[in-house]
Amino acid sequence: MWARAFDAVMDRFIRNGALEITHADGRTTRHGDDSVPIRITLNDPDLPRKILMEPEIALGEAYMDGRLTIAQDDLHGFLTLAMRNRATHSAGDLFRWRQRLASPVQPVIDRFSANRSKANVAHHYDLSSELYELFLDEDRQYSCAYFASPDMTLEEAQEAKKHHIAQKLCLSEGQSVLDIGCGWGGMALTLAQDYGARVTGVTLSEEQHRVAKRRAEEAGLADRIDIRLEDYRQVKGTFDRVVSVGMFEHVGRPQYLTYFRHVENSLAPDGIALIHTIGTLTAPRATSSWIRKYIFPGGYLPAMSQVVRSVEVAGLSLTDVEVLRDHYARTLAHWQERFVTRIEEARALYDERFCRMWRYYLTAAELGFRVDRLAVFQFQMARDKDAVPVTRGYLYSAA
Repeated sequence: MWARAFDAVMDRFIRNGALEITHADGRTTRHGDDSVPIRITLNDPDLPRKILMEPEIALGEAYMDGRLTIAQDDLHGFLTLAMRNRATHSAGDLFRWRQRLASPVQPVIDRFSANRSKANVAHHYDLSSELYELFLDEDRQYSCAYFASPDMTLEEAQEAKKHHIAQKLCLSEGQSVLDIGCGWGGMALTLAQDYGARVTGVTLSEEQHRVAKRRAEEAGLADRIDIRLEDYRQVKGTFDRVVSVGMFEHVGRPQYLTYFRHVENSLAPDGIALIHTIGTLTAPRATSSWIRKYIFPGGYLPAMSQVVRSVEVAGLSLTDVEVLRDHYARTLAHWQERFVTRIEEARALYDERFCRMWRYYLTAAELGFRVDRLAVFQFQMARDKDAVPVTRGYLYSAA
């Protein structure tokens, strides 16, 4: 029964491109058009049922475990085929039923798991620092780079991202900055070194706290950079500027109003905030169940409407919104290439299953920006709408 149902669904689902499936019992089926097919093998006889019942989890786990193998290990080609078909025709609804069910339920689950913030952060960011050295730039920027020109290197684009954000903060010498989710300290170092800011950075990752604190000391900036192992909700005082890069994705939908109220309370009357986050260009929807289980527990990618509503209720004024579309796909492609180049070192740190999981994560994430409707939002906001220049010329005058 499951085999017949699976074959029927694949016939309806694969319309653009072709997929050839070798099943555990040895039979082969072909779905799609006359183009050269992506060839996969299902080594688990129960996998068709699992894919029909929970496609995201089943596909990711099967690839991790080797129960689904791809000819020439063309993971990029396979996921591109799957995502394009899901995005371009109504047959994609065959695999969206669980997402439609999960969308209203996920905020409830997040509300009950809000006290797990530190554990969720540790799950991902307290992995071996050597792992991140394999694929990140030297500054350890683990967020979307800014490719002001397409021929930029990853290092150049990450540096450009930091300065693009700094321009949006309209910084003056000596101003105070709260960096929510400061990572390994790269943004704090740039704002202190290049713009003369006094930065307070907070993180829940013990590994990031250790590294960021050490970097500030080694740069001779310990008197201007204060790195704390602290929840942003516990930070007291007011700041001239608030910046948060790649942290909002971990806040969780039920905490949005709390988050923006804290941003508003932390800003001086003429203060400016810049929030840089991944989001979806669709209506609100549930975040990938596989990503939430294996990569970012508690993570949620907001729709712009959800962010804007919370900003309004918190009493902040949106002064600029920029949508970065292709930039994260390029960033992730660089990370993927670097990781694969050094995959033997990753295997020495962890194991083959982890490496397959990480490849699946980086590849699926890249294609989420190329094929699906993911983007990066940069929200500039202020307590006083006149705190920011009336045109965007100031963003590019330095360049």
